[in-house]
Amino acid sequence: MEWHIPRSHPRYYSIIIRERLVKAFHEGIVVPQGLIAHGRGEAFDYILGETSHEFALEAERAAVALILLAKKPIISVNGNYASLASHEIVELSLETNAIIEVNLFYRTEDRIAKIEDLLRKAGAKNILGVNCEKTLIPGLESPRGIVCKDGIYSADVVLVAIEDGDRTQALKRIKKKVIAIDLNPFSRTAQSADITIVDEAIRATKNMVKIARELKGLDRRLLEQIVNSYDNRRILMDAFKTIRARLEEASSKGFILEAP
Repeated sequence: MEWHIPRSHPRYYSIIIRERLVKAFHEGIVVPQGLIAHGRGEAFDYILGETSHEFALEAERAAVALILLAKKPIISVNGNYASLASHEIVELSLETNAIIEVNLFYRTEDRIAKIEDLLRKAGAKNILGVNCEKTLIPGLESPRGIVCKDGIYSADVVLVAIEDGDRTQALKRIKKKVIAIDLNPFSRTAQSADITIVDEAIRATKNMVKIARELKGLDRRLLEQIVNSYDNRRILMDAFKTIRARLEEASSKGFILEAP
């Protein structure tokens, strides 16, 4: 059944995104568990006012600088991230020369192939998934531990979105720099990453594409200054304070949350 969502609907954007994920679920790209994960993130985004706060923009800027400095940056893509932001992922990959690798917890080769196809239709040029030599991340028993030897396993910087905490921690143990897009600043992923972007995946990736176009011509020394001055603990504290302030504001107004 086709649903017409009027643009005048106050939740138009959220509903369109939900419909996109449901379509991807029926196509075998997103799993049911991914729909649950999206709902959890959407709750945090609602509290945060569905906007990119200064702490998110600062993290996005540091993330882009780190990717541009990397010898071998990888964008790790799962079903949700591909369904939400395929074009933005591809743009970021092209602007930063980062390789895209499809990596799934609920892993099947057929599902990986479908996600690869979605990304190629969006213009992806450099993508790993089905056809690569596989290896394992030590100490990670879930299927997320299966990675491409010439991809995530040999990367120095890995960007993950909507990620499992155990995998983020496993990547850290093998000395990877991890950038995480995660709307939940309380998650293990957010707490373990080197750079945590507390922002919605589509907005975050769009912002990073714009930032990459601004930064990629900078001298390496200036990029290093951006990365070295970044403090992820402070960024997370700013996210916590913003959530608290938003909830306090809602309480004082009778539980009416408005976008900032």
